[in-house]
Amino acid sequence: MAATAPAPTDGPMTHRQIVTILVGLMMGMFLAALDQTIVATAIRTIADDLKGLDQQAWATTAYLITSTIVTPLYGKLSDIYGRKKFFSAAITIFVVGSVLCTLSQTMLQLAFYRAVQGLGAGGLFSLALAIIGDIVPPRERAKYQGYFLAVFGTSSVLGPVIGGFFAGQSSLLGIDGWRWVFLVNVPIGVAALLVVARTLHLNHTRLDHRIDWWGAVTLTLGLVPLLLVAEQGRDWGWGSGRSIACYAVGAVGVIAFLLVERAMKEEALLPLTLFQNRTVGVASGASVLIGMAMFGGLACLPLYLQIVKGASPTKAGLLLLPLTLGIMFGSILSGQIISRTGRYRRFPIIGSALLALALFVFHYVKADTPLWQTGIVMVFFGLGLGFNFQPLTLAVQNAVSPRMIGVATSSATFTRQIGGTLGTAVFLSILFSTVGDKIATALQQAAPTPAFQAALKDPANAAFAKQLQAAQAAGGNASGTGVLKDSSFLNDLDPRLAKPFLEGFSSAMDTVFLAGGAVMVVGFLVMLLLPHVELRGGSAYSERGAADKADKAAADAAAGSPA
Repeated sequence: MAATAPAPTDGPMTHRQIVTILVGLMMGMFLAALDQTIVATAIRTIADDLKGLDQQAWATTAYLITSTIVTPLYGKLSDIYGRKKFFSAAITIFVVGSVLCTLSQTMLQLAFYRAVQGLGAGGLFSLALAIIGDIVPPRERAKYQGYFLAVFGTSSVLGPVIGGFFAGQSSLLGIDGWRWVFLVNVPIGVAALLVVARTLHLNHTRLDHRIDWWGAVTLTLGLVPLLLVAEQGRDWGWGSGRSIACYAVGAVGVIAFLLVERAMKEEALLPLTLFQNRTVGVASGASVLIGMAMFGGLACLPLYLQIVKGASPTKAGLLLLPLTLGIMFGSILSGQIISRTGRYRRFPIIGSALLALALFVFHYVKADTPLWQTGIVMVFFGLGLGFNFQPLTLAVQNAVSPRMIGVATSSATFTRQIGGTLGTAVFLSILFSTVGDKIATALQQAAPTPAFQAALKDPANAAFAKQLQAAQAAGGNASGTGVLKDSSFLNDLDPRLAKPFLEGFSSAMDTVFLAGGAVMVVGFLVMLLLPHVELRGGSAYSERGAADKADKAAADAAAGSPA
């Protein structure tokens, strides 16, 4: 029988009260974290089934665009009206989006429904982190970090396995196997709603502020065209009319957003004065670059394992475990040391250096590189991420007033998601704009070899040989074989014929990792500017409660004094 949640209080919370609230938060975070790992593992199977491997970035980018845009809105609204109702709304929208994703018939439909899902996802992580920032003092936060790491670790381990299992089933209960990747969110989401309703009880004093709707509109106007051209520029042409129109509209939107935020001052969706704080400004700039490198790497690693190494979705998920272990170990180690010493600055700096180093080493990973060597690099990549996740959020929350925890936390999440959205769009654009030529080059080098010629003459490969010859006669490259639409045929292709395709994919991914490494070198240099601010000993919730009482007492005294 579930314990009754303690009554809300404005004072410092007991360990039992904090843990009770954490249960609800962990359910919401588990929902979002599990979805990310499930989809990342299954996306190749989904894209192949929907005949749109080269459009797979849409499914990820659309999700990131909407979740990025609404993240600061969740932070601002929850600061004004309270966290619980918006956390519950985020879960509900996420579940509805998941149901819609199961109905997708094309990659573009899936991208649209993933955008709906993103509207909910934007509040799951940021509000959970904001609530933790509310109720747990910075110096004590590491004690409770283990609970979130357990959730993140469990979802990271279960997600790839579950996603691989569903993606590997042709059908389950009459439904395509990969559709269960999204459908599984429904029971988890319903359970999360019930737990949140039962456990999340916080007093909140409504703040009398305007809502910056124009800021939200202009932010959307600025981001969507720029992210759209980042995704489609390789097909449209970077200097085409459509691309130039996106640049122009995006630039107008960004300028309008800055003007609106300047006019709104403290009422702004993202107050510009917030970024004048050196800690917030440096952490935000670094988060954009870390997000680019992180999502660029995470988008390519599952593709490398499945396409180049021929791993099944389930096996690919398991092969990503070194990355997960690196993230968990880095987060636990940094959290425990910060809790004891109160010093956090060294971890983002070391983490950024590890990310840059790992991405440069990934650049040298080839089609025939042993998996154990790739796994070692994944561990260091994960360590770099683990050293950045919690310390950067902690630094931002600690640098602002208790009444701005929601906006500050959402700004930290927002900037990382901006980077992630740009990284996914740009790096996958680099991948799919270069892979055709890379495969064509590999085919030219392999064509004269006796092994390749013998494979072409093998009657068992006659159909593919005819298709390849037709593509070459038409003057096309590897895209003429359909590999950029559906790569699943490589699994059954004669290894002698498949080798140039695998080498081409691996070579294109090398270019992506090299670009990511260059981005992280800049991120490391920015991170060196991060200052150290002494961590507060009290929680933002108790400090804000005391401030609210003081404000109320002052207002009562003013109302009772003679005119």
